[in-house]
Amino acid sequence: MPKIEVNEQVFYTLAGCPDGKSRWKSRDEFEEALTCAKAELDSEIWSADSGPDTERTLKIELNDTNRPDLWGTAGCARQLRIYDGGKIPEYSFFSRPGDVKKADCKVKVEASVKQVRPYLTGFIARLSDGKTITDPMLRDIIQTQEKLAWNFGRKRRSMSMGIYRLASGIKWPIIYKGADPDSVSFEPLQWEGNLTLREILKQHPKGKEFAFIQEHEAIHPLLTDSEGKILSYPPIINSSDLGSVQIGDSEVFVEITGTDLPLITLAASIVACDLADNGFKIEPVEIEYDFDTPFGKNIVTPYYFQEPVFCSLYRVERFLGEKLNADECIKALARMGVKAEITRDAERGQTDKGEGVRAYPPEYRNDFLHAADVAEDIMIGRSLGSFKPERPSDSTVGRLLPITLFSRQVKEHLVGMGYQEMIYNYLGSRKDLVDNMHSGGEKIIRIFNPMTENYEYVRDTVIASLMISESISGRSVYPHKIFEVGKVAWIDGSQNYQSETRQFAGFLHAGTDANFNTAAAELQTLFYYLSREYDLAESQDPRFIPGRAAVIIYKEKPVGVFGELHPEVLENWGVTVPCTAGEFDLDALI
Repeated sequence: MPKIEVNEQVFYTLAGCPDGKSRWKSRDEFEEALTCAKAELDSEIWSADSGPDTERTLKIELNDTNRPDLWGTAGCARQLRIYDGGKIPEYSFFSRPGDVKKADCKVKVEASVKQVRPYLTGFIARLSDGKTITDPMLRDIIQTQEKLAWNFGRKRRSMSMGIYRLASGIKWPIIYKGADPDSVSFEPLQWEGNLTLREILKQHPKGKEFAFIQEHEAIHPLLTDSEGKILSYPPIINSSDLGSVQIGDSEVFVEITGTDLPLITLAASIVACDLADNGFKIEPVEIEYDFDTPFGKNIVTPYYFQEPVFCSLYRVERFLGEKLNADECIKALARMGVKAEITRDAERGQTDKGEGVRAYPPEYRNDFLHAADVAEDIMIGRSLGSFKPERPSDSTVGRLLPITLFSRQVKEHLVGMGYQEMIYNYLGSRKDLVDNMHSGGEKIIRIFNPMTENYEYVRDTVIASLMISESISGRSVYPHKIFEVGKVAWIDGSQNYQSETRQFAGFLHAGTDANFNTAAAELQTLFYYLSREYDLAESQDPRFIPGRAAVIIYKEKPVGVFGELHPEVLENWGVTVPCTAGEFDLDALI
């Protein structure tokens, strides 16, 4: 979960405490207050003996990844302030669907960047009355930037943020375009001398850290001003010329680029609201696209795009266990910073109308996906302590499932027969699960967006897992006898989830004495102790040698297979001794 470090004095001031002094008298009282933000105090620092209040920091752990607005000093403090009776802030700088609002400063997004990192949002933030960016303020801005980009933006893949000094002489309009990574060069932050975009990925520390995002692309994103001066190479690094914000600056341009327009629009809204709470005046920026986007070709950002969500009073009572009237719901939502109105409507996905409340998410939130989310905010806004505890009305007795008991029985017998138990991951690569096993893989389940190809497929066989161990055990004394009891899954269109998951037992015997007869004898022994009668039928499984494999039939249904593994399978795994293997469905044997 995200953790943030906040300057005590700044945090308490933004939380509505007079003179930046804590209004909470103890650590426990402060921890109780943090529950409204689903947060807890991670640091032991509390007393004034820990140093001057202007230098002390609090470490806060956020327990909700759906609320990125809380991942900064201003956002977390705002929630505490509103919850404790503070006024819901008004942010007048937002544009909304249907507005004809324009902005003096513009960013032009060229079509050349569409296939790489197509979207951008931004705004200008200015401090007035001689105020400037302080060290705690700059640290918090950088922390918010990093937390959003790392946690919310998937390590900068989906979203990254750049901040620039207006005093450096940026000439509008700003241009966001695609560039040849070998022909464009500039001096990045914390580096002396120019590097091309491709050289940055290979030489600069930040470039090497985030090279995985861009290195495979033929065109790379680039941000310049109207005179061609480079602001940054998103999402990798800013330029040392225009992209270095310093303590004492009072005017900055904030931009966020990414692959998901609603996501980066919300991130820009969060940062804009945080800076506004810190005393900045927010000035919108107009984004002109050369291509269509979900929000149109011309967008003035910060932009409010969230949809209201209706929640019926019936839903509230069903989820919370108490009957609340609409006024109580409105009051509870207000403590969470959510404006709402009493109305009669149908919930999303429903047709029946009923009395309830329509909640309008704040500009910095977009986590209301269902009426249940509204009910949750009503619960927190009313406070968990206000609900009377009740004893459970149903009494249950915990016990192991039949399949668990049966699986343990199978394990005990296999261990008694001289087999050693193994435990494996249920995910693997196509090479291990399909190619090496001489299998077609027609029904194997592939994960749509895997982190690595080593965990791209859900295994549909235990034998492949056992072969992983055997492939690296060539120097161990033979025979090798191993087994595993675990889950396998495959595609099945007749099931609700289009897949079937079963509990399987698999075994493998490697050695000069491994043949069909020994495998059949050991299978017969195991089924005898399991009190299960079975029949055999010839198998055409390509993993086994033809004529030396059999299908296991139980109650006239095939439940497994065993036999001598095909030489091609052994060669694929680098195994140099004969192997027998088998697997069978434990769910079918109960």
